[in-house]
Order: sequence, then C-alpha cells, then structure tokens
Amino acid sequence: MNYPFPAPRLLPSSPMSVQSKHLLNSASSLVVDSLKGLCAINPQLGLDVQNKIVYVTSQDRSKVALMCGGGAGHEPAHAGFVGRGILTSAVCGNVFASPNSSQVRRGIDLIDNAKGTVIIVKNYTGDVLNFGLAKEQYAAMHPEKAERLKFVIVGDDVAVGKAQGKIVGRRGLAGTVLVYKIAGALAHRGGSLDEVYSMATWISNRIATIGVSLGHTHVPGTAPMASDLAHSEIEIGLGIHNESGHSRISPIPKLSELIPQLLDFLTSVTDQDRSFVPFKSKDKVVLLVNNLGSVSELEMGGIVAEVTKNLDARGFETSRVLAGTFMTSLNMPGFSITLLLLPAEGEAGAPSTSEILELLDDKPEVPGWKWSSGAPLMTMSEQIAPGKVIQGNNAEYAKIAVQNPKEFIEGIKSAAHALIKEEAEITRMDSIAGDGDCGLTLKAGAEGVLSKIDAGDINGEDLVRSIIAIAQVAEEAMGGTSGALYSIFFSGLAQGLQANAPNGGGMTTQAWGQALVSALNKLYTYTRARPPSRTLVDPLAAFVESFVQSGNTFVQATTAAGRAAEATKDLDAKAGRSAYVEGDRLKKEQVPDPGAWGVKTILEHLAV
Repeated sequence: MNYPFPAPRLLPSSPMSVQSKHLLNSASSLVVDSLKGLCAINPQLGLDVQNKIVYVTSQDRSKVALMCGGGAGHEPAHAGFVGRGILTSAVCGNVFASPNSSQVRRGIDLIDNAKGTVIIVKNYTGDVLNFGLAKEQYAAMHPEKAERLKFVIVGDDVAVGKAQGKIVGRRGLAGTVLVYKIAGALAHRGGSLDEVYSMATWISNRIATIGVSLGHTHVPGTAPMASDLAHSEIEIGLGIHNESGHSRISPIPKLSELIPQLLDFLTSVTDQDRSFVPFKSKDKVVLLVNNLGSVSELEMGGIVAEVTKNLDARGFETSRVLAGTFMTSLNMPGFSITLLLLPAEGEAGAPSTSEILELLDDKPEVPGWKWSSGAPLMTMSEQIAPGKVIQGNNAEYAKIAVQNPKEFIEGIKSAAHALIKEEAEITRMDSIAGDGDCGLTLKAGAEGVLSKIDAGDINGEDLVRSIIAIAQVAEEAMGGTSGALYSIFFSGLAQGLQANAPNGGGMTTQAWGQALVSALNKLYTYTRARPPSRTLVDPLAAFVESFVQSGNTFVQATTAAGRAAEATKDLDAKAGRSAYVEGDRLKKEQVPDPGAWGVKTILEHLAV
C-alpha cells in the first residue's frame, strides 16, 4: 500500500500485542480462497482467479455498470457488494495492496456494456493511480468507449485535516459504501451514465467519516508484531491500513464521553481545517456505524445507541440508521461513524432527499449489505416499554432482628467489597474454567447489595425483608445461572428464617442453622449438583453442614467452606460450565472453581 499519510507505527517490543493468529491455508492463497468462498455464497458471481476479479455473470448490459476495488482486508468491501443492485464488479489486490492496472483493465473489459461504467475508488495513492491508469489505457485502446468511462474518488476521512492532506486529500473510508450503494441502486433502476455519475459525485462530497480503535491489526503472513498503542489508550482517526491516527486518549473513555468528541470531528463548521461538509443546525442525515473488524455485536449495539442519542441531542434528524460490518481493517478492534448530509429543502443542484433515501432503501441481492429498516430513527420514548415494578405481596413478614444490627451490616459490606476486589482474579479463573463472566457477575451482585444497604432496604432490624432484598439483587443484578442459584438460596433462607424464628423476635444461632439447612434443601430441588461437584455448592454445603454439626460455630463452618473451595482445584467437574472444559487441564492449571471461590470470599469476610 502506498501511504500518503503517516505509515503504521508497529514496533517489535511495544506494550500492546496485536492478535496475529489466523485461520487460512496460506497467506499467499488467502485472497483467492476468500473470493472462491464468496462465489459459493453468491451464485450470481463469476471469478477471474488470475486477476482476482469478481463480477456479475448475468449482467444486464443495457444498464450502467459500477466497479470498485482495492486491496483486500476490508471485507465485505468491496467484493461482498457485487451483485444486482450495487456493484457489477470488484477488482482485488493483495491484503492492503492495490491491484495493478492490468487487473483493473481486465475488470473494465469484463463488464463492458452499451451504457457506460462508473469506476469508484477510495482515495489512496495506489488505488487512484492504478485504477486511473487502467481507465486511461482502456480509453486509449478503445477510443470509441472513452466517453463511457467515469471516475469517482471518495475521500471521507475527517481525521486528516486540509493542511495535512494538502494535495492528496482525505482518505477513503466506510462512506465509500454509501456512495456505491446509492449510485448502484440508481444504475439498477436504469439511470443514465451522467445521472449515476452525478449522484455518486454528489454523495461523495456530502459524507464524513471518523474511525477509532483500541489497537492495530495484523496482516496474515507477516511477522507477529506489537503496537505502540498502550492497553490504556484508544486512537482516534487511524486509517484502515494501520496508519496512525489524529490523536490518542488515555484512559479509554466511556462511550458517553468518546462519541461527542467523534461527532465534533464530523460536524464542526468552526474548525476550518476539518470542516469538509456544510453541516448546519437540524440537518437531516444518514448514519452508518461500521465495525472495523472485531467489535462484538453487543458493543456495537451500545455504540449505535450512544451515537443516535447524541445526534438527537444536537438537533439532527436521523433519517436512516445503518450498522454492522461494511468496511473492515481485517480484525481491527474499532469502529467508524459516517454521516451523509442529506440535501436541504429546495437546495440548488441537489437530488431530492426522497430519491436518495429510496435508493438507499432498495434491497440489493448481495451478501455484504446489512439489513436496514427503511424508516427514520424513532425516539427512545416511542420504543421503550414503561417500567413495571413487580411488588411483593402485602403480607406481614415475621419481624426478626439480629443481636447487633450494625455489626451485621458491616459484615455484609465487608463481604461485598471483598467480592469487588476479587473480581479480576475470579474472572481469570473463570476464563480458564468457564465462560469468563463469573467475576463480573459477582461484582454486579456485590454492588447491588451495597446500593440496597445505602437505600435502607437491607438492615439488621428486619432480617427477613433484608434477605429477600438480597435475593432480588441476585436475580436482577447478577442474572444467569449464578444469580438464579444465589436467589433461590436466599429466598429459601428467608422462608427458613420465618419458619424457625424464635417467638421473641430475636435471632439465635440455632435458628440460623435450621434456616440454612432449609435453604440448602430448597437449592437442591433445582440443581443436580452435590458435593463434590466442582461448583459453588461444594463450599456452600460444607458451610451449612459444618455450621450445624459444630453447634452453630461460624468460624469453624467458614474454615470448612474454604477447604471445600480449595479442594475444587483437584476435582473433575460434574456440573456447571467447567463440565465442558477438559478435566486434566483444570487440574494442571490448579484453578479452583470460580463460583466456589466466590462463596469462600463471601464467607471469609462475613461476620454474623
């Protein structure tokens, strides 16, 4: 790749590693192998293996054709958008490397037609030169067709200012996809060459994109590298070929802090170096949130929500929302935001907003295009159901108080804070022995309990209601298997306390023992786990049994629970997520069950 901008800063010994493992036959065959897979998905396509070109085999040659291309590594762009309704062909280079002009000439020839061809390229030196050279060579060889070739260069990156970009202009990013989606739909409807070209040109001048990433990406076949982007940093404005960005932020901000900064880059009209698109107040826009490669769908949803909320707060009218993987940088852990500024009412020389949106909404027959609603953004108040709190019944609970309410609450606080402190270690254990969420689940429960204490819902004067409040926290804040188990146990404990409480209303160790046995039996009704099972049941059962057998001695029972949790290091899992993990590995790693470790942590910091 020829970089008109700062080259990637990849150092052999920098602080943040770049994920460098790949699933492939060989780095040299990867691009062609991928194109063959695409053809298996989309039977409309033909493949010129030698030139790495995918094209529509049953092309309607009475309509304008669209071509795009560039280095591989940005999938689904551009080959994933070849098919009826968007591109007619895509010419691919090696990863992050432009195809040469002979490849492009062959691509032009494959889609030759009676109406003309629009070639759309991202603004990178190699792409512009090789596609431009191919166009001029083809025109020289076929002078009768010269006027039927049009060329559109898309540069939508706002991270590169006018002073820095100078002659080369802005880099082409995900906004390119909007250009050829809208122009391709117009061509599919039968638009003339001039109409399609004018539409593509107009759209390309009205888009702005900014990217952000937690790290760089690794090119298959190259040596493992490390990025100079630290674990605590996020980079704004980096390119899709590992080029360095505009700036770095540390520590990594919340989305609520990051998104406003990105929208400032996109929409500012006061920054003369970076004001490329004439935004005004209350503009109508199309929003495209693009996954640069490895951001989870869960996180993408949160990003979309934050962007739309901020656009609404700024007075923009979001006419369409598109989100998903459109143009990647291999497996880059980042995303980009693109805004297409729609024409104002009566704007001279502009297509109508309705036409643009209709073209955008046309459903293409390509695997790369993501589902979209074809409707304007609704407000959250229109979509979020009103909350309904499920209240407990109004029955009177037995009013039971502990002997020392202040000590009782301090013990619960101590256990909660201990769980929060142990989150990282429990998460580490669970990343080996389970699915990696146990530490965060327990932390969420602990934080929920502390909030209930602050609200006065958990106290030592009304023990039953306090235990029920803890059960509700386990259900609502923790969720999942652990939350259900804890909630069942504490609900059973609340029932046991009411059934076994002394008549005087004060709590005794004997009543605690009877209530704990009742709660454990309730739990056994809903889980098959019995000690030794390498689950949280092991230390919990050990605690309850020892508490009763020792004459209700808390310290002795806690010691027994600790031993049971430690013993899970050498046990085969019979239940829980660990049951799916190879047993010898768990024993070799000497990792205790994370759920059991959580129970141990609670009991060792709890004083009743």
